[in-house]
Amino acid sequence: MASPASRGRFLTVAEVAQMMRVSTMTVYRLIKAGDLASVRVGKSYRIREEDVDAYLAKRYTEAG
Repeated sequence: MASPASRGRFLTVAEVAQMMRVSTMTVYRLIKAGDLASVRVGKSYRIREEDVDAYLAKRYTEAG
């Protein structure tokens, strides 16, 4: 089993929005469209830091 430090960190929608410099609504749209993987925890969503990095890397290579 992986240690807690080696497992990814889960971010809130607000943290992801701040990290990507977009609104929280944009993050919710990405989740709903299936472009950004997330986990539902109660009524809120959590996104793994690695999934945000992967999304940004994919978009970066598509843009260039």
